[in-house]
Amino acid sequence: MKTTPEHNQRVAKITFASVYPHYITKVVKKGRTVEELDQVISWLTGFDKKKMEELIAEKATFEHFFHSAELNPNADLIKGVICGYRIEEIENPITRQVRYLDKLVDELAKGKKMEKILRTNN
Repeated sequence: MKTTPEHNQRVAKITFASVYPHYITKVVKKGRTVEELDQVISWLTGFDKKKMEELIAEKATFEHFFHSAELNPNADLIKGVICGYRIEEIENPITRQVRYLDKLVDELAKGKKMEKILRTNN
């Protein structure tokens, strides 16, 4: 499934602040912690808690969020299908990075071990 330019633009303009509470709800409901969620986001982006709070406060779009990030060199090991799209086939970098984040949050909520989520044994 190929993303359209309109879809990519829509994804890029979503604010991290609008999605983060949903990530929290999803993982906490499944027995995981906000600290684990923040660890996963930090692993992907290089952001510490303070930087994430700044980006939330300034209502940073995903486009700004990921342009500010230092993506983990192992991020390309995140594979699979999320929202009907095979992550490794998404050409638009911002859309692919947002789907990386979605996939990590899903794995956390599904109870995967942290070392698997953070791709430390690959």
